[in-house]
Amino acid sequence: MTSGDSGTQASGRGDIVRTLELLWDTGHRPTRGPKPALSLDRIVEAAVRVADTEGLAALSMRRVATELGTGTMSLYRYVPGKAELLDLMLDRVQVPSRELTTTPPEDGWRAALEASAHGLLGLYRRHPWLLGVNQYRPILGPSALGGMEAVLTRIKPPMGLTDPELVSVIIMIDAYVVGAARTQLYAQEAERHTGLTDAEFWQAQYPFLERVMTSGRYPALASLSEDAFGPDFDHFEFGLQRILDGLEVLVSQRGRN
Repeated sequence: MTSGDSGTQASGRGDIVRTLELLWDTGHRPTRGPKPALSLDRIVEAAVRVADTEGLAALSMRRVATELGTGTMSLYRYVPGKAELLDLMLDRVQVPSRELTTTPPEDGWRAALEASAHGLLGLYRRHPWLLGVNQYRPILGPSALGGMEAVLTRIKPPMGLTDPELVSVIIMIDAYVVGAARTQLYAQEAERHTGLTDAEFWQAQYPFLERVMTSGRYPALASLSEDAFGPDFDHFEFGLQRILDGLEVLVSQRGRN
């Protein structure tokens, strides 16, 4: 898998009303005539496959048509164009995660946010092209709203925060996960583009770093233990738990007021 993009694409660039009609199945459907060979679901699924395997830069109406074994023009009977197709893809993949939906509400808000974070990380790993889409203006379909509903259902009553604060909590977790997922993707791309593993890359620098560390110019760095930058430390989990610790302080304060 690869992000493979020359530039960031954005949601909400197409015909907003038509996209919403497609997402919510409110558009006109013919009631007569033969059953069509294609369907909107098949088109969106094919587009997601292309983005997953070849990257977002490879996505085009022609490429999706080839994936489906049909002509490009036949796709336009179902979706106006690539911009609308991208919004449909976004909603298709961003369903509420299993990690979140299987977390019992009685486990509390912290468990819900932890499950949500791990579910999001898994989503970005399965569909790394999502990291190349500017979703500041999302088209809100069933999956997007379903995800928000699933989180809010589990965190709103027990956290006791204001509604803007609850939305900010969701944004905070998503932003943290996006940063971690992007770092992991960059690590995968670095090895693929250079042909060097992480171990080989750092081994090449070792003689120079060893000389610099014994020079006395960087005493704080030189004092770090050998495992300070080791692969065994779970930086994602450490950071996530510190965010949740901070929120727990706030929730406790609100509970005492």
